[in-house]
Amino acid sequence: MASRASTDGDSQPTEADRTTPIEADADPNSQSDYTESTDSLRASILNYPMENGRRYHKYREGSYIYPNDDAEAERLDLQYELLKKAFGGRAFFAPLTNPKKILDIGTGTGIWPIDMADIFPECEITGTDLSPIQPDWVPDNVHFLVDDATEDDWLYPEGTFDFIHTRILLGAFEDFRQIVRKAFKYTKPGGYVESQELFTPLQCDDGTMPPDFPVVEWTNACDDAGMRMARPLRIANKLKRWYTEAGFEDVHEQIFKVPLNPWPRDAHYKLLGQMMEVNITDGLQSFTLAPLHRALGWSQKEIEVMLVNVRNAVRDRSVHAYYRVYVVWGRKPMQPSAPSRSSQTSPDPPAQKPPPPLPERNGFDPVRDAAS
Repeated sequence: MASRASTDGDSQPTEADRTTPIEADADPNSQSDYTESTDSLRASILNYPMENGRRYHKYREGSYIYPNDDAEAERLDLQYELLKKAFGGRAFFAPLTNPKKILDIGTGTGIWPIDMADIFPECEITGTDLSPIQPDWVPDNVHFLVDDATEDDWLYPEGTFDFIHTRILLGAFEDFRQIVRKAFKYTKPGGYVESQELFTPLQCDDGTMPPDFPVVEWTNACDDAGMRMARPLRIANKLKRWYTEAGFEDVHEQIFKVPLNPWPRDAHYKLLGQMMEVNITDGLQSFTLAPLHRALGWSQKEIEVMLVNVRNAVRDRSVHAYYRVYVVWGRKPMQPSAPSRSSQTSPDPPAQKPPPPLPERNGFDPVRDAAS
């Protein structure tokens, strides 16, 4: 790292600096400019703006379109447990061996770093977010920072981390490819990066979901708003290609199915559906208010009227719908080469057909597994 420069531009101490004693403040109780500026910065970050009854982040105000209030924090913790159940109890999939430094981008409530601290007690784990909503009492090896991952330079030297993790950041960035490239830059050679993302279009294999299903219409409205705000939601199915283009090798993709509600007969999927139903119904206002108000000009009343129908549809057991969750991870080569020029400029290809049903848990058959 570069040496810290002094105010006159000379980064090297003079002979007088080395030999002259440091003078003590005559008033030890005085507040320094540094303390005042730090207090001012902290106050400005915590001066959260309110919009349509929900609280949003102050740092880089407006860049993240979802709330950071207590209701959203509770939903985020539920969502974490939901994904953990879907993943068979796993917090990550990359084959980690004795990592020393881990970074969690968009850490939210900080629950993932705290979990990882129990798994790797000797590892230094850092979570970054635009909102300081993480708990104060955390394991000694966990630290949280207010930071913006879209910055050209992160707070660390290149090649710092053994593992960088992201989870459910759809709608958080203008171009998630940039986050993947920066993660590549700040991962050690031989280290891993992993992303876990929900693909927003609902899936249905047995024809029980009508074209005008309110959840589909709501999803399309949110997709439209996200594109208008340069905060695209449909990134999950592109992650594997973006990882490869960024220079990662041994890139893996695993896809999990999560029912919209507890319509399946299978106990595992029924539990996931119960959790997803709560996750969606509790989060509808969080997901919808800012995007549709800011991008589409809808009033809060118009949004709430639409969400009544969406809530009812989410609970409709006769529609056998589910989401796909993508987990993608890749390794930074020991001697990485720069990504090709075409990978930085090529447009996304047209959407491809969904993959065939996955052979998970002895097959997830929507007709056979629907609760009678």
